[in-house]
Order: sequence, then structure tokens, then C-alpha cells
Amino acid sequence: MTDYYSTLGVPRTASADEIKKAYRKLASQHHPDKGGNTGKFQEIQAAYETLGDEQKRAGYNNPRPQSPFGPAGSHQGFDFNEIFNMFGAKFQQPQQRGHARMTLWITTQDVANPGARVVAMGTNAGTHNIEITIPNGIQDGDNVQFSGLGPGGQDLVITFRIHPDRVWQRTGNNVTVEHTTSVWKLIAGGTTTMLDIRGNRIELGIPSKTQPGSLLRARGRGFPDRNGNIGDMLVRIQAEIPTKISEELLAAIQLESSK
Repeated sequence: MTDYYSTLGVPRTASADEIKKAYRKLASQHHPDKGGNTGKFQEIQAAYETLGDEQKRAGYNNPRPQSPFGPAGSHQGFDFNEIFNMFGAKFQQPQQRGHARMTLWITTQDVANPGARVVAMGTNAGTHNIEITIPNGIQDGDNVQFSGLGPGGQDLVITFRIHPDRVWQRTGNNVTVEHTTSVWKLIAGGTTTMLDIRGNRIELGIPSKTQPGSLLRARGRGFPDRNGNIGDMLVRIQAEIPTKISEELLAAIQLESSK
């Protein structure tokens, strides 16, 4: 399991403020917009998503002993293809009995990145690896049955829980995120570089005279639904005011604002 404290360079006794300061410093150093490494930046984000949230941090520090998939809130890099025939996965009603059961916590990023996953399952006889595939369009609280993957060949029913995310907000198969860029781009128009929820760098076009708080749409950058259709990313644009403005420009702005 990744040591999130080492990722942020803080001790396990670090306060919430110390964790936040370490995250801001590292995120600024490694942000792809500033030439940083995308993979490192994503590691830093994942660490802060867990340690910056009181409940997630408690689960990370004190993993549930009965959870076959490790500590609650562990970031496993899931996402969800419909390769059900390979593993016999199907949605099922929670009242069914006679199956092995467990709860698995995943992140919003896990929902967005389809793919199979090998996980460790703990049983009374020890721990062994199993391979599962999470369905597209998974929702918080969904139960998915995996044929023959439980102890003794039982079917395994996993209840998927999705951690709330401070950055990425899910609505159906769309995702909404805030992005701050230069106020000059909002005035004159242009493009801004940002990462989508999968960590891919994209160039987002900004029309001239865009107001702060406006929503811009990046199609096909959201979540897959159960039919494999991909939603959109809605970007709420915020303005960054420069700290260095020439005296001439400042005078012109002041003149314009006084009208």
C-alpha cells in the first residue's frame, strides 16, 4: 500500500494544517501546467484526497481487519469495464443469501478509469489474490456478484461505496470541476491547460468575455455509463488576478472601472 505520509513528506502525527501546507507546496512544484510530472502530481493528489479528509484518514490509519481489500479508502486505481463473461459479474439485489460478501471503498477516479483489477482477499484460510472487473456506471451502494470468487468457490458479492470527492463532482455520467486561469484569458479568450479526471492533459478553449463562474464543456471527458457511453466534463472557470500589473495598465483599468 502506498505510504501517503511519505508522498506528502509529513509524519503520521501531522496536523490537518501541516498536511494542507505540504500538499499545496508539492502540488505547486509538480503541477503539469508548470512542467511537472503528471504521475507524481496524481500521486500527490491521491495522498491529499485521503489524508486531507478526517474520515478517510482515520480509515487509512486504522484499516478494517475484516476487509479483504485492505484499508478503507485505499486508492486502487479502479474503473469499470463490462467484461462480465470473464468473471461472471452481475448486479444483484442485496437480499440474496448464501454468498460471501464484503464492502469495497473506491474513489471517483476509480469510477472514471475502466479496467480489471487484481486484489487480495482475506479469508479464514489466509489471503489470496482474485481478479475482478468493475462494471461501467457503478453507483454508490451497488452490489455486484462475482461467480466463484468467494471462499470455497462461493459467489462473492461486493458492495461498492464511493468516497465523496472535494474536487470532482459527479452528476450522472458527467463530472464538474473548478479550474482557475488568467483573467486576461477570460477577457480576451484563448486556451488553458488542465487535467481531466483520468489525468490526461487537455487544452480547453475559453471564449472572449467569459465571466468567472461560467461552465465550459469538454465532451467525452466524464464517466462511462453502463452502456459504455462517456459523459462530459463541465469546467467552472474562475479568474486568477495577476500580482504584477504595469502602472499604465492599472491606470487604464481604474479609469474604466470609474465609468
